[in-house]
Amino acid sequence: MIFGGFAPIVSHGAFAQGQYVQGFIVPVPEDRREDYRQMADDAWDMFQGYGATAVVEAWGDDVPHGAQTDFYRAVKAEPGEAIVFSYMAWPSREVCDAAAEKMMHDPEMKMPDDVPFSPQRMVFGGFDPVLVLEQPR
Repeated sequence: MIFGGFAPIVSHGAFAQGQYVQGFIVPVPEDRREDYRQMADDAWDMFQGYGATAVVEAWGDDVPHGAQTDFYRAVKAEPGEAIVFSYMAWPSREVCDAAAEKMMHDPEMKMPDDVPFSPQRMVFGGFDPVLVLEQPR
């Protein structure tokens, strides 16, 4: 098991029952926190336009180093890098897949040269929620 605590730095939209979820972990230089936060915040309008319903970007603040495996090893974090955990919610896997196809051909999706994280070491995947627990509103 890999676990850790993360403080939200960007949060948009709302998660709803039955949605498809993409999860991401990325190493980010500790001194680029604000650059990463701004980039993630700025990207929301674009992702929402593709159909995303929610995004949370969270900066690791209680991420332990494990004996066998951990978040740091998963992304080959280097000294001075923090771990960011994020998730994005979509109405369905089909909407997510269609958005991914559109993004592949969108010139706005081109990574800038000075991106504040290492895209080559990002870990991501899509998940079909098996249980969602919420507080009553």
